[in-house]
Amino acid sequence: MTLTYIVSGFAVGALVGLTGVGGGSLMTPLLTLLFGVSPTVAVGTDLAFASITKAAGTFTHRLRGTVDWQVVRLLCFGAVPAAIVATLGLKHFGALDKEISQIIRYSIAGSVFLTVIALLFKARMLAWLNAHPEKQLQGKQLTAATIIAGALLGTLVTISSIGAGAIGATLLVMLYPRMPSAQIAGTDIAYAVPLTAIAAFGHWWLGSIHWDLLGSLLLGSLPGITLGSMAARAVPEKFLRGLLATTLTIVAAKLVL
Repeated sequence: MTLTYIVSGFAVGALVGLTGVGGGSLMTPLLTLLFGVSPTVAVGTDLAFASITKAAGTFTHRLRGTVDWQVVRLLCFGAVPAAIVATLGLKHFGALDKEISQIIRYSIAGSVFLTVIALLFKARMLAWLNAHPEKQLQGKQLTAATIIAGALLGTLVTISSIGAGAIGATLLVMLYPRMPSAQIAGTDIAYAVPLTAIAAFGHWWLGSIHWDLLGSLLLGSLPGITLGSMAARAVPEKFLRGLLATTLTIVAAKLVL
């Protein structure tokens, strides 16, 4: 089974390297559906997995100067407290109870569907915002909207481990349509590091991290991300995103049915 986990980590890592999204959206459902890991343990393990891999990505983006640290701070103002409150909520209501596990399972499915929408309609939303500059938020409204977006993402990520990638990037595009794509990616990864780390610590406190599983996934994902990133330019992005959206739709449907 360890070899299977390593191969799965490699496959997900390669897809993340190719498309930039899909880590939590694929890893958590994969652990739940294919390997029969309970939803709470799948979420906790994936959050620990994400915090480590995103830390490495943030280091690279920092060296390249593609992180807007002011936006990262605003997102964290909302995301970090929300993650703590969500963790305390899971602790209070019993994160390992069967009923709560079912709620988390549906939360994962809903997050996956949101990721699909973000993948399919991100370009259209950006085009609409560029065509209607009067609709773009400015000043205090933009600051407040960024903090609120961080709080929503913090809650979603803590409960389902999904949302920091495609959904987070899509919200950044909507709030900051003039921000360069590389900076969107770097900022999205950077704010997710403290969020996933705190959420992972919370799940460790809840006892919902499988450390041996985490090690196997990391062993496969690190070379997968590297090779996927190297091959990204050779594969059409439109094809990859369509493939990812289709896969995620099937995964979400299986989680619900």
